[in-house]
Amino acid sequence: MKRNKKILILCGILVCVSLAVFGVNRYEKEKERIKNSDEMIMEIDSEQVTLLSWECDTGSFAFHRDENGNWIYDEDGEFPVDGEKIKGLLAQFEQFGVSFMIEEVEDFGQYGLDEPVCTVRMETASESYEILLGNYSAMDSERYVSIGDGNVYLVKTDPLDRFSVEISDLIRHDEIPAFADVTQMRFSGADSEQIVYEEESGATYSSEDIYFVKREETLLPLDTYRVRAYLDVIGNLNLRDYVNYKASEGDLAACGLDTPELSVMIDYVKTEEDTNGEGEETFVLHIGRDPAEREAEHGENTEDDNGEPVYEEENDGEAGEEEVTAYARVGESNIIYRLTTEQYRELKEMTYDSLRHQELFWADFSDVYQIDIGLEGQNYTITSELKNDNRIWYYQEEEPDTADLRSAIRGLRAVSFTDRTPDRKEEISLTFSLDHENFPEVRVQLYRYDGDTCIAVVDGKTEAFVERAAVVDLMEAVNGIVLK
Repeated sequence: MKRNKKILILCGILVCVSLAVFGVNRYEKEKERIKNSDEMIMEIDSEQVTLLSWECDTGSFAFHRDENGNWIYDEDGEFPVDGEKIKGLLAQFEQFGVSFMIEEVEDFGQYGLDEPVCTVRMETASESYEILLGNYSAMDSERYVSIGDGNVYLVKTDPLDRFSVEISDLIRHDEIPAFADVTQMRFSGADSEQIVYEEESGATYSSEDIYFVKREETLLPLDTYRVRAYLDVIGNLNLRDYVNYKASEGDLAACGLDTPELSVMIDYVKTEEDTNGEGEETFVLHIGRDPAEREAEHGENTEDDNGEPVYEEENDGEAGEEEVTAYARVGESNIIYRLTTEQYRELKEMTYDSLRHQELFWADFSDVYQIDIGLEGQNYTITSELKNDNRIWYYQEEEPDTADLRSAIRGLRAVSFTDRTPDRKEEISLTFSLDHENFPEVRVQLYRYDGDTCIAVVDGKTEAFVERAAVVDLMEAVNGIVLK
């Protein structure tokens, strides 16, 4: 018995060894096959594909080309398909390479191809294709694929990376151009303004001012940096979160876009890169707000004792930081996009006061040759002269350090703009003499308003509220020069 038992054990060991040898031999055979399999299994001209469909975890989608070569979504012919995105899906099959193949496969299930994670189908005028995507090989970091020829392949590029999309990823969004050369801007809504581009306008004392609000025949200078920053806000809008791609009149009204809060029209010159020749175009952006939300924020009107309408003031303070429901529409596009609260608030900054210079005096100091100062009933004059393109400043034949003074002048910035007439004492006045034909002199007067604020009057016109702390800094800088 013991002898028979030993024989059985030895036979078992022999079988195991044989199977192991067989497995090793087969592995080596497959290994050799892997080494020698580096080829293109598909080369399909994407321009010849007329039908494309796929079924993945994210959904099932089918598209076809119309007689004009445009891609149409089978489920909804009105859906604006982005042909370039479809082309991107097809591009990977123009040269579909594999890293290795397994020939004459009998059990596709071991590669996850009996229940593929995604099935892609394509047709041309003469051929049809079906591509099955199976399991992901963690060892090789590649995916198993079948194209119906009896083999299994590991592919160099995983098609699932591109086909795991929602239909929203394939919409043809409205394009926002690069505003290289803006010639005019108009905006309408609560306020309406026209902004024009003018070089050497003669309407400002700064050569850097090239954008102006035009009111009748008057040009009011704007801060070039602020205008360009606003254009960047529009240019950097990420119009991807759409809520409707075939908006009706009712849809527009529901989003406050039948009568937009703000409409921005930008005239610009298209570059040769965009048009193969220059030409002027107009970009239009409409901004809307949920009507019910907007009405609630503005308050409902009531009547006073005399039957006259009384309106509640708009919310401010912390309420102004609340989230809003806002939308955008490009021109007459049928697509409505959702805006974030931040985008909405940035776009609403399209006003004269938000784009104008916040500094009371913004000339280059190299253009100033004299500053006359009135402070505490005393008058002081600081003069300068150009030496080798540098301004040398003098006070009573001395050469004071004027860095703090110039910094304090730059620090005179509007907290808000106003037309309120000052009725308290003048704190300090500055008269700047400039080397400028149209603006030989600019006068800034600062009046006490309250403990924290002063009113600024520029060339006889009330302009803005200014922090009194900035005015105090200015007075100290003056005293630092004249009291030495």
